Amino acid sequence: MTTETVTPSQEVAEILLQQGGEMLRECYQCGTCTATCPWNQVTTFTIRKLIHKAQMGLVDFEDQEIWRCVGCRLCVDRCPRGVDVPKVIRAIRRVVMDVGAGVVPHALRIADKNLAGVGNPLGEPREKRNDWAKSLDVKTFTKDTEFLYFACCYQCYDSRCRAISRAAVNILKKAKVDFGILGAEQVCCGESLRKAGHESLYQSLARTNIEVFQQAGVKKILVTSPHCLHTFRDEYGEFGGNFEVIHTAQYISTLIEEGRIKPTKRLGKRVTYHDSCCLGRYAGMYDEPRQILQSIPGLELVEMRNTCQYALCCGGCAGRLWQETLKGERFAETRIEQALEIGASVLAVYCPYCMVNFEDSLLSSGKSESLRIADITELVEEAISA
Repeated sequence: MTTETVTPSQEVAEILLQQGGEMLRECYQCGTCTATCPWNQVTTFTIRKLIHKAQMGLVDFEDQEIWRCVGCRLCVDRCPRGVDVPKVIRAIRRVVMDVGAGVVPHALRIADKNLAGVGNPLGEPREKRNDWAKSLDVKTFTKDTEFLYFACCYQCYDSRCRAISRAAVNILKKAKVDFGILGAEQVCCGESLRKAGHESLYQSLARTNIEVFQQAGVKKILVTSPHCLHTFRDEYGEFGGNFEVIHTAQYISTLIEEGRIKPTKRLGKRVTYHDSCCLGRYAGMYDEPRQILQSIPGLELVEMRNTCQYALCCGGCAGRLWQETLKGERFAETRIEQALEIGASVLAVYCPYCMVNFEDSLLSSGKSESLRIADITELVEEAISA
């Protein structure tokens, strides 16, 4: 057997540290990340090994394994040293995306090109961003309006996800909330793009939105995407974008508690709820979605395996939504099976990425007749429209 000798590259290691991989210094290679990584439920992915290569400056930037991590943070919560693994992976990807080393997956390159050109990953015309709201009589946000309602790209352009934005607007109008929307000047929040490593384009998108919001006089933002919540609330402050950002899970829960909307229509469904990573592990919001569901008459809430902080990722974050995942390796397929095994007729979500991934996996598995995927916002709209 021939043994190949490799020489650690201090230069590459330093570049990774400069690109945000400072926490590489904290990892002592215990392997907890590999043991908890959801990829190892469907295939083999040794994240510990990839981090060790990064520590030594031996990363193969052409290896497609660097694009596997979905940034779900399941490993972060269990790491004894508190290493933020998604940030380490983001640093590796930055060397590819912003420095120019390695190979970017084809589908990710297309999404990246669309974001640079028209401000959304789907490549849709900017002037059609508010087409979803045309028949809803929603006012344009002015400086005297209390809330800006921000619909994410998928809720603006994707035919299935548009229903989520419409449902949110109908609920807000029913509760007489003072809100408005802005138009084509808005762009993608950039959350998944940043996790995919294209920092320079992310910052361009972020600065565009911050300027648009500030010029419009925005103080409070309502979002239905947890990805927008995380980015606007936790990351835009780096660039001077300081806004009060509220997810509709919080706000609708409050509206119900205050009696401003009343779910009265019995749905008569056995429902299970999927905790999205950005709403759960990133934002710590586990109770509000369940409280909303439990307020709906006739709805039986049942729990799957792997819930709350242990929830299985849908597989769509950090750019994975725009990449091809082989059948049999999709987390969404596993999640659908978990919902069916407890007899649920509805799999409730609170994230557009989860919606897209579950709908796709449900269709490809041929089980569309057995399970409905519904956003909680849609279920609330059904329950108050008696």
